[in-house]
Amino acid sequence: MKKKLTVLLLAFTMIFTMLAFAACGGGSDADEEAAATETEQYGEGYVFKHGFDLDYRPYSYRDDNGEIGGFDVEMAQAVCELYGWEYEAVPFNWDAKDAELNAGSCDCIWSGFTINGREDDYLWSMPYSDNTQKIMVLKDSGIASLADLAGKKVGVQTATSAYDLLNDEEGQKELADTFASLDVYETYTIAITDLKAGAVDALAIDVTRAQEAMAADDTLVCLDENLGSEQYGIGFRKDDTELCDKINEALKTLAADGTVDKIAENYPEIKDYLTLKAE
Repeated sequence: MKKKLTVLLLAFTMIFTMLAFAACGGGSDADEEAAATETEQYGEGYVFKHGFDLDYRPYSYRDDNGEIGGFDVEMAQAVCELYGWEYEAVPFNWDAKDAELNAGSCDCIWSGFTINGREDDYLWSMPYSDNTQKIMVLKDSGIASLADLAGKKVGVQTATSAYDLLNDEEGQKELADTFASLDVYETYTIAITDLKAGAVDALAIDVTRAQEAMAADDTLVCLDENLGSEQYGIGFRKDDTELCDKINEALKTLAADGTVDKIAENYPEIKDYLTLKAE
């Protein structure tokens, strides 16, 4: 009887071991499948959702006909072409950028987006362009220096580097305190219209955006003095390291094969500021 029990116990033990081994094997396959899925997530056919300011020429915009364009838009589309991704435009008002990114509506913020002062807020791509904040005025305004802005109405777009600079104690707040007012606009297009109409006396603005405006209207000029300088990059959610790495690799490839320079030919106002060059 004892012998029979021993045989039965051995049989049960073997069956249990085989079942446990099979279960472990299944888990391993599942882990491998999950790893493969993660690796393939950004493979061919991935829908890349490009988040950008809907009114920030020459980097990104959506015109009255709903057409999109701009240097950053064309660059994002070139990345998609390189990888075989589908491109999806996600234009938004600039002050909604964080809500759009955090909600997953877009994969990144790529739209003349300043790294400086935001280093810890996003996962950043490599910088691809330098930029400078300037003061733009009407040619006959009589304003020739930053000191001349005392008692003047100055406009700026909300949630921009120029806005931050003029509100930062370590930036240009001391200068801003001399203004009659600092008027905040939703877009620079509206602000430039107000400048030309005399509703404000000057605009604090990125030099490349200013150059785009000055190319279209020779009554606009920038002061020689700068407010500050910065670098542009692409902002991702902090855990999207794989996507960020792929975009960086694409930027290097597009610089090396001449695509960046070719796209930049369409935007001469930013060409001299690009730091993305073939190695």
